[in-house]
Formats: sequence, structure tokens, C-alpha cells
Amino acid sequence: MELARLLSRHPHIHQLSLFSSPVAHPSGGTHGTKGSPPTSHDPDFLIRKETRLTVRPFDEAELLESRPEIVFFATPNEISHELIPRYRDHPFRLIDLSGSFRLRDASLYPRWYGFTHTTPEMLSRFVYGLTEDNATAISKAQWVANPGCYATSVLLPLLPLVQEGWIDRGSPVICDCKSGVSGAGKQPTHHTHFCEVSDSFRAYSVFSHRHLPEIEQHLGLNAGDKLIFTPHLLPINRGILSTLYLKTRSPRTEEELRTLLVKGYAKAPFVRVFPSGELPQVKWVTHTNYCDIGVRVEESSSWVVMISCLDNLVKGAAGQAIQNMNLMFNYAESSGLD
Repeated sequence: MELARLLSRHPHIHQLSLFSSPVAHPSGGTHGTKGSPPTSHDPDFLIRKETRLTVRPFDEAELLESRPEIVFFATPNEISHELIPRYRDHPFRLIDLSGSFRLRDASLYPRWYGFTHTTPEMLSRFVYGLTEDNATAISKAQWVANPGCYATSVLLPLLPLVQEGWIDRGSPVICDCKSGVSGAGKQPTHHTHFCEVSDSFRAYSVFSHRHLPEIEQHLGLNAGDKLIFTPHLLPINRGILSTLYLKTRSPRTEEELRTLLVKGYAKAPFVRVFPSGELPQVKWVTHTNYCDIGVRVEESSSWVVMISCLDNLVKGAAGQAIQNMNLMFNYAESSGLD
């Protein structure tokens, strides 16, 4: 829904079609099967009312007959894995918001995603859509695998340090990450009920979260490198705050790290590096496509603490997908996201 909302107001989108599989409602019946206009009682009403968009049941023939220029798959991992290979010979561009094509090694999918990848030859054809790190390849890509929300919050702060070789590979990199409940997806579970989440705070998927191999892959970590990633569930609707702990190979000042980040993201419209003495907060990024980064250094020990914040539904998903689309079609990177 966040993707549809943003696309409906994009200045270069002139025709938008929405397809959905039937979803059972608690009151009975299904949603997305009648193709009726959104109403104030329907979540689809969050799309700009004047567009009168309909959400139609998914129909492959109708999709192809519309001759789209780009298709977004905001679908569960198994659904993207099943559907996308059917379109390998079609000319439209494609952005997949699931994790089905993020990993280069097909053998990782049974452990981390719970299914065997049946089209491993397609993995190398997908460009990883971390916009600020891979802009040139994205601009030329036909297929893009949008990054995970946690992965984005970890990779953006760390990549400039990795690329400069500043991180001490002999010490662990510890990623202590916290997300609002919308990061758990739309399907309700007993862990996401209001009475379970409200007034509480807990860790989950310790050593087993599927964004871990994605982070390791794109940091270029080797077998001897140690990265510890622990996600937590915050009692808020949206937003991620990641606290990263690492050591540098040689002593670095806080100003040196800030200068490196500022230089690395000088042309990145949606990365904000905070000045000395200030750290990001979740409330400053919600409903935006920004990733905010702050840094602290204990110079006597070479320990570095980095804080990043983003909206898991925007920069962590729909907003970054649109940012990638903008590059693919040579639009201004911030089109539809200002």
C-alpha cells in the first residue's frame, strides 16, 4: 500500500494498475476480488482518493496485455520466486521487493527462506538495489532486487568504512537493530497482536534472521569475519533504529569518520549524516525516504558506535524501490519522494 500511495502521486507515472491475490478478512469474505473503488472503510483509501484506483485480482494475461514499462512485485518471497521466472523473456523492467533474488548463492535459500530456489541461473541477472551503493548498475538494469529494510539500515553506515578498509576484521561487528511492528509484514501472528507488542520490547530471530546473509554478502565478509545481527521488535508502527558497534584498524577520530560518510554520500539526496553532538531519532525519518546516520568514537579504544534510522516501509521498501525506478528511467532520483 505504501508503494501504491507513492506511485499514485509520482510525476512520471501516468497509468498505474494494482493487482492483488484474495486476502481473507477476519469478518469473512475476501479483499481484492471485486475490483471496486476504494472506500473510507478500505485500507486502499490511503491512496489518493481522487485517483479512484481499483485493486483487481491478479490476472497474468491482463498484466501482459497492459504492456507495462515496469512491474513491482510487493509479494511474499515464495510468490515472487514462483511468478517472476515466467516473465524472463518479457521486455518490461521489474523490481522485486521480496528476498527471492537478493542472494547470489542459491544454496542459502532453504536455510534462510525455507524453500529451494528453482531458478538459480536468474540470481546473477538481478542487480542488488541498494541505491546509494549501486546506482550505475541499477540505471542499466532490467531486473532489480530491492534490499531488505534491516539490511539497508546496516549497509549504508558500514559500506564507506568497508570500502576504505577502516574496519578491524579481527573484531566483531555487532548490529543491534530495532524495528516497528510493520516490519513483521501484514499477516497477523500471535507475536504482533496489540496486547503482545504494546508496553513490551523483545528480541527475535536471533542468529536466524534472513537479512543476515544479505548483509554479509554485500559487506563482502569472509569466513573468518564475524558479524552479529540481532533484530528487536519495538512497540511502534514503523521505523528502524540500528546501533552498530565496531572497531577500526587504527585510531580514527569522530570527525574523520563523519568526513568519510559526508564525502561518500555527498551526492545521495536521501542520506543525512548528522553533525557532531547529534544522533538520529526514528520520529525524524518516519513517512520519509531518508536514512539518517550519526557516529560516536571512543578514541582511546578505537571503538565506534554508529546509529542509523529509516522508515522500514519507505527507505526500507517502497521508497527505495521508487528511487531505483527513477534511476532505471533516468528520472531525477528524488522524483515522487520529496
